Amino acid sequence: MDVYINDIAAFLPNEPVTNDEIEEVLGKIHDVRSRVKSRVLKNNGIRTRYYAIDRATGRLNYTNAALTAEAVRRLHPYDRFSVMDIECLCSGTSMADVIAPGHGLMVAGELGLGPCEVISTSGICLSGITSLKAACANVALGLSGNAVATGSELASSLLRSNFFDHLPGDPDFKNHPILAFESDFLRWMLSDAAGAVFLSAAKNEKGPSLRLDWIEHVSYAGQMDTCMYAGGHKNEDGTVTGWRQLDSLSEALRKNYFALKQDTEILGEHVIRLTVTEGLARAAARRGITPAEVDWFLPHYSSEFFRDQVYDAMAGIGFNVPYEKWFTNLADKGNTGSASIYVMLEELFHSGRLCSGEKILCYIPESGRFSVAYMLLSVV
Repeated sequence: MDVYINDIAAFLPNEPVTNDEIEEVLGKIHDVRSRVKSRVLKNNGIRTRYYAIDRATGRLNYTNAALTAEAVRRLHPYDRFSVMDIECLCSGTSMADVIAPGHGLMVAGELGLGPCEVISTSGICLSGITSLKAACANVALGLSGNAVATGSELASSLLRSNFFDHLPGDPDFKNHPILAFESDFLRWMLSDAAGAVFLSAAKNEKGPSLRLDWIEHVSYAGQMDTCMYAGGHKNEDGTVTGWRQLDSLSEALRKNYFALKQDTEILGEHVIRLTVTEGLARAAARRGITPAEVDWFLPHYSSEFFRDQVYDAMAGIGFNVPYEKWFTNLADKGNTGSASIYVMLEELFHSGRLCSGEKILCYIPESGRFSVAYMLLSVV
């Protein structure tokens, strides 16, 4: 059975935050300016992003579930649509508001949904696309008449300076920064958003729909060390010690276990090779797609630093898609993790630029332990 995306919505909280404002909104750790901020921002090419932070108080004014619910409420697949029409809700995020229950259940509660199937998917950037794949499978198999899939991130909740105030300071901060690079780097990379899509077995009677042709998802976690993580410490041998293995929560706080971290060394060494050179070659071979068939290429790369590297790697396997076919809003909307592909698709879908018969290839890598998904959509 064919599955169609009938509408796409996105929600980015509050007003956009410029590069000059970012440290005032997130706060300075121990009132000391970051030594790496300018370098990271120069490389990532992000000019504005959004945080679920009240600038007047510095407190969060949305939960992750509330962000997601706002995106769902903005869906309008048909006249008189109500969230009570939703038969299946699939929600993905990197970190939910609570350890349990699942994120999807908290979103359903926020929306006040009637009885329906609810699925929560975890991971990092790929949690949004795995929720979409689960929603698609439900509709394709006839298990649900419709489904809503979401991807959302509340990264700012772990990026605010008050989450690091407990760390010991050092008067010689120039040579001994309070926050290690692996954490400080991510403070200037990530931001907040939520996206939602409505899927059904029937295309829109008026206006375009997107037929979901396929999703190819592969993980290299069995061969690779952990790269991006939270709630643990990466040891010299590549293993990760989780916070629950410690003797106390105070030890986990003292050692900064709950901060988001990224091993930038193995990120740069492996992410393009695995997610493009190997991942795209695998997807193209399995699905028989050629670059000539692609009218739009939507890449979720975390930073403009990787743009040319992605292009060169694609060309290196004979899958050359010229830049004029690329569409991204990273510079204006920020890197919103699992929500990013939804935020890109929402802008393109409502832009009036799509023509019937066009094909959209989406690229969603994840550095958690190196995974990637490719998705092909057809405009109908």
